[in-house]
Amino acid sequence: MNSLSEKSVQKIDAGQEFPLTIKRLGINGEGIGYFKKQVVFVPGALPSEEVVVQVTKINPKYAQAKIHSIRKESPHRVVPPCPVYEACGGCQLQHLDYDHQLSHKRDILIQALERYTKFPVQNMEIRNTIGMEEPWYYRNKSQFQVGKKGEKVVAGLYGTDSHQLVDIKECIVQRKETNKATQVVRKQLEKLKIPVYNERTKKGVVRTIVTRVGVETGEVQIVLVTAVDDLPQKEKLIRALENKMPEVKSIMQNINPAQTSIIFGNKTVLLSGKETIEDKMEQYTVHLSARAFFQLNPIQTKKLYDQIKEAADLTGKEKIVDAYCGSGTIGLWLSKGASEIRGMDVIKESIHDARINAAQHNVKNAQYEVGSAEKWMIQWKEDGFRPDVVVVDPPRAGCDAALLETILKVRPKRFIYASCNPSTLAKDLMQLSSAYKIEYIQPLDMFPQTAHVESVTKLVLKN
Repeated sequence: MNSLSEKSVQKIDAGQEFPLTIKRLGINGEGIGYFKKQVVFVPGALPSEEVVVQVTKINPKYAQAKIHSIRKESPHRVVPPCPVYEACGGCQLQHLDYDHQLSHKRDILIQALERYTKFPVQNMEIRNTIGMEEPWYYRNKSQFQVGKKGEKVVAGLYGTDSHQLVDIKECIVQRKETNKATQVVRKQLEKLKIPVYNERTKKGVVRTIVTRVGVETGEVQIVLVTAVDDLPQKEKLIRALENKMPEVKSIMQNINPAQTSIIFGNKTVLLSGKETIEDKMEQYTVHLSARAFFQLNPIQTKKLYDQIKEAADLTGKEKIVDAYCGSGTIGLWLSKGASEIRGMDVIKESIHDARINAAQHNVKNAQYEVGSAEKWMIQWKEDGFRPDVVVVDPPRAGCDAALLETILKVRPKRFIYASCNPSTLAKDLMQLSSAYKIEYIQPLDMFPQTAHVESVTKLVLKN
């Protein structure tokens, strides 16, 4: 019996070439097709295309392949404007026209729900994706690794599944201010012969150049992430950066000696200027420290926050908890419609910023604490505080299991889930569905040209 069943499974071999029709896009922006009843993922291929592929990797449940040739091209395929698009891997969808990026992102959300939940997805209200009018030069922060090619210092990103550093002179999804700042720093590191970190030998000093711009204020912050405390030629470097870029208001050094892919270490020191830069979102001014989380696309952030506000359905009487609150911007956005805002975050610098932001805007109904949401919400419940609305905007890993359990215990009337990962969203919604009804999901494009999908889900407590 076993031998018969083994024979019935037709094997795909690494290196094998075959024609394939692409059915849809996967959650990482790759084309999906089926060959001999097996799923095949093809980066760069688009739905409706007929391609010849070569298998690059075999997994028990699927195969990965690369395009050998395109027999029938999608009418929605465009020429990627970025010269290092394929080598870099930071974007996945530059080769697809923007309107169809938006429709496929909605489909990526649907795929996640179909895969990870038992919901009748066809009956759910999943709205059309909210896009950008100008889907380029939108990211307000960059984190470029540094390295050397000969005597030349380069700054960029590591290629997909690669230890090759791709030198990026201008990233066309980054704000022009951050591109400029990165290149000025790179040139000064080279000119002053400041040692850059070598991932292979584990020697050198400067690992990463982090730049951020306040889009409305024009203020720029530079953070040099170093492997050691001592930064050679520090004073000369600071003077050069200040002379060449008067818009730079904050120069920081973060020390990260760990052998890790995580960018930041725990120690941050001020080199010049002020510790935070400012940005504005409509009437609100926010203070941003080196490690504080702030949305990377401020234009779409306003739309995201408006969607959160719409879902929260505020009357002015609600008590709100803003979990994973970062620098408190969601709470600020909702404060006028609430009687009280409480927020928490495990990063103490973020809570420091949140408190300053609330005080500056005379928001007296806000309270921010350092620590986990599950800890504070249970403590507040014991103190007699029960929120009407809880808003979460968690990292890609989704909500911590302990937080979901806490939500089911505290039982706010409305739970608003802003997600940047459809897969973890779907799993979390499945767990919450025992007590909550999903009213709708609104996808939103925070990162044009990539496969990332942001969304706002409105959940209402069942009777």
